[in-house]
Amino acid sequence: MAMIRFADTSGWGSWLEQRDKHHVLAVEAFEAVWLSDDSLVTTNWVLVELTALLISPLRYSRRKQIQIMTSLRTSSSVRIVEIDAPTDHDVWLFWESRGDKDWSLTDCASFVVMNREGLTEAVTADHRFEQAGFVRLLK
Repeated sequence: MAMIRFADTSGWGSWLEQRDKHHVLAVEAFEAVWLSDDSLVTTNWVLVELTALLISPLRYSRRKQIQIMTSLRTSSSVRIVEIDAPTDHDVWLFWESRGDKDWSLTDCASFVVMNREGLTEAVTADHRFEQAGFVRLLK
C-alpha cells in the first residue's frame, strides 16, 4: 500500500532547518516516503506560507528560496493540490463552521484537502492537525 502523507508548512520548515527541534523527525518522515517511491501531498497555499517562512525567520537568500521552491514544485514525489475556486469556497465554509478553533484559512484548506484525499498523517508540528482529527508526526 502506498504511503502518502500531507506536508504542512511547519513540516517543510523543520525539514529545511537543521536547528529546528523537529528536524530529525521531519527528515525521517519525508525519507520514509521518498525511499519507498511514494508521495507527499501539499497545497499551493502551504507553499505560499513556506515562502514567508523562508524569508523570516529562516532568512534564506532569494537564490536559495528559489532553489527550494523549484525543487518542490518539480519533484515527482510531491503533489501540489491547487486551491481552486470551488475548494476555496469549501475552505471558507469549513473555517466559518469552526468558530471555536483558532485555525487559519491555510489550516482549513489543508484539512479539507486531507479529508478529500483520505489522508490521515501530516508531517507537521502544528497541534491544530490533531484538533482536526489527523495524526501529527512531529511532536
